[in-house]
Amino acid sequence: MTTQILALAVSGYPFGWISTHEAILYYATGKVAWEVGEREFVFRGGFSNAGIQSSITVKPIIAVSGSERMTKMMRAELPLGDDNKLLFARDRHTCAYCGAVRPAKYLSRDHIVPRSRGGLNVWSNCVCCCLECNNAKGSKLVHEFRPLLYVPYVPCRFEHFILSGRNVLSDQHDYLSARLPEHSRLIS
Repeated sequence: MTTQILALAVSGYPFGWISTHEAILYYATGKVAWEVGEREFVFRGGFSNAGIQSSITVKPIIAVSGSERMTKMMRAELPLGDDNKLLFARDRHTCAYCGAVRPAKYLSRDHIVPRSRGGLNVWSNCVCCCLECNNAKGSKLVHEFRPLLYVPYVPCRFEHFILSGRNVLSDQHDYLSARLPEHSRLIS
């Protein structure tokens, strides 16, 4: 299991999942403004002339100050991308047309306004769809097929990080889910 560290701006907004190696560099260069989490990861280095081994303790959530990367990431929109994993997670593997809950291999991405009709590949135009409904819908518009059971939405920054994280630690999940808007609370 690869541990990811949740990197935040000093204001508390997430800007990325980073490796423990990147986190160690932030600690070593004095860029960690504050840290959160019960769990600690201790990394040991070399020995000094006095025989003392160096070590750095990393928390699962760190706030980074003065990072150019952080500034760029905060300004960037959180894209849907081409991987359906985030879309399926947002929609909880539920077909927007028939309500079937299925494993990912039986689902696909449906563009509410089909791409062949100028629809964009964005959060607000895409839903999770079972293969049967997607094949039946084809390039039809929703009113030509059947109504949506739920409305697609753009996940807030905190939900996006819950959806995009791999092996999210409980400290990280608690931090992110506590900051979700009430209407979009994820089921733990």
